Amino acid sequence: MNSQASPTLMSQTSVAPDAPLNIALLGYRSAPHSGGQGIYLKYLSRSLARRGHKVTVISGPPYPQLDPEVTLVRLPSLDLYEHGLRSIRPIQLLSRLERIEWVSKLTGGFAEPYTFGERVKCWFVGRESEFDIIHDNQTIADGILSLQHRGLPLVTTIHHPITKDYRVALAAEPRWYMRLLIHRWHSFLRMQKRVAPQLQSVVTVSGASATDISDDFNVDRSAISVMHLGVDTELFRPMPEMEREPHRLMTTASADAPLKGLAILLRAIATLRSSYPDIRLTLVGRPKPGGDTEKLIASLGIGDVVESCKGISHEEMVQKYASASVAVVPSIYEGFGLPAVEAMACGVPLVSTDGGALAEVVADAGLVVPAGDSEALAAAIHQLFEDDQLRDDYASRGLSRAEQHFCWNRCAERMEAYYRERIAAC
Repeated sequence: MNSQASPTLMSQTSVAPDAPLNIALLGYRSAPHSGGQGIYLKYLSRSLARRGHKVTVISGPPYPQLDPEVTLVRLPSLDLYEHGLRSIRPIQLLSRLERIEWVSKLTGGFAEPYTFGERVKCWFVGRESEFDIIHDNQTIADGILSLQHRGLPLVTTIHHPITKDYRVALAAEPRWYMRLLIHRWHSFLRMQKRVAPQLQSVVTVSGASATDISDDFNVDRSAISVMHLGVDTELFRPMPEMEREPHRLMTTASADAPLKGLAILLRAIATLRSSYPDIRLTLVGRPKPGGDTEKLIASLGIGDVVESCKGISHEEMVQKYASASVAVVPSIYEGFGLPAVEAMACGVPLVSTDGGALAEVVADAGLVVPAGDSEALAAAIHQLFEDDQLRDDYASRGLSRAEQHFCWNRCAERMEAYYRERIAAC
């Protein structure tokens, strides 16, 4: 790292080979319902703590749900996406960072990565020697980069470059004014594109993401290490006591995010309905009222087919997997594809697209079709509906793959070795 760092900062890197580490994990939004980033912090912090390390999670709101042995440091923000623009008190505008958040939200932007990075930079002043390693989860902000410049051992996980979301959202939106809003919301990418090439230690979750990060963020491929995510196999598990409903599909998707490919699945269901009048879809995620997904469901005439739910517990999600005959991951792009692994761990036969890392993650444990092809998706679902033995075969393959390849304990073991390597390099 920075060879000009002061002796005080560098002294923290003298760590015995097997000594427990003091680890700081950073996340600007870390609640499990915030998506894969929140799940990543929850399970990585748990697994590292169980290996005997002292783990501190430093997070902006919404805050994570952590195990008791993991310390949580809260760095409050306005959290305007939860509370709205009118929640602010005039005195709060005296703060530069809160003014930035308010004006950004007012004009359609997303300032949280930048403002969280600035708060982290300030929080670490005087605390530089408290941690052996700092691990940022996708913030990729100026303030986080400053820690590296100060000589602190820094690792950054980039799940995938958000440039992918940006391009897919633009391609799916024909209205010029909405395209302007999409461009405005993704303006934080300018910062991330500037910061990412300067990061010396980058971790990502798949080979496909590593290639995309190198291409889109101009990060040296040799600086990127690939470590697959895990799945909680104690929670996501088969429930053989529950009966599967014939022709019931299960998917988890941010319903109005084009990247998740829900529109492709809905069109496939409309194609299949004539052959399977009792076809049903359990959608974990609720369409925006009056949004594009609701309009598409109405235009396809499948309003009675789609049963959506949001805010359910993981245990309830496992029960819904257990009642489905086929799980579907229709995404246009995934940096990893945690829903695919969760479905496999539940022993549900899987149909997945090859978007992003999905072909890498699913391999031969599911039926894989081209991303964006509703006809291919319908054909694969039809194939599984018609063949009991094939469903059993893919259910068994998926369960075996989840158990053998996607384990949080193995992920934490590899991450610990990587931390020690990076500490030694400082």
